[in-house]
Amino acid sequence: MNQPLGYSPTPPQPKKPAAWKVGGATILSFVALLYLIELIDQLSGHSLDRNGIRPLESDGLWGIIFAPLLHASWQHLAANTLPALVLGFLVTLTGMARFVWATAIIWIVGGFGTWLIGDVGGCPLPTNHIGASGLIFGWLTFLLVFGFFTRHVWQIVTGLVVLLVYGGVLWGAVPELNRCGGVSWQGHLCGGIAGVLAAYWLSGPERKARERKKTGQLPGLTS
Repeated sequence: MNQPLGYSPTPPQPKKPAAWKVGGATILSFVALLYLIELIDQLSGHSLDRNGIRPLESDGLWGIIFAPLLHASWQHLAANTLPALVLGFLVTLTGMARFVWATAIIWIVGGFGTWLIGDVGGCPLPTNHIGASGLIFGWLTFLLVFGFFTRHVWQIVTGLVVLLVYGGVLWGAVPELNRCGGVSWQGHLCGGIAGVLAAYWLSGPERKARERKKTGQLPGLTS
């Protein structure tokens, strides 16, 4: 068939990779980074570990940025690996933008909370909070409540499954069970609280859409 003069067919758009592939690659890359950093730390005689969160010390504020990337040993990192892979991947399925924002909120808010209360609990030992467990706790609580904020069935189901499989680790945020045991219950608690805050904030579009539906207001129109 003859085309009109000057006709230019629209080139086919490149197919976007599946969300699960992007999410999986993102989480695998993050965990690989953790192993690379731990290797450097081991080779340097654990010189990186001093960059954790040291509560209420001005220099310890830098630990908010570095602490989730540092681990005390290979065993410490190994214990965090599977939860990080599973929970981080599930958060990416809510959307990569949401994953990035949720991670940033948990990282910064949870870290700052740990800096504020990291010495609470009566343990006389000096504290230096390191490890990705605070971030993992944030991802966990994000998944537990995000579906109830958005009212999406599959996100609610995901939260219930996560609770069934990983709910037991929430005991790691209970002070009396982790006092002076080398476990940062403060980091777990603050990360978990930050995860709930992130879920509430990032579910804003769905919550606002429900409110518009209740009031009969069309999107984009104001009274």
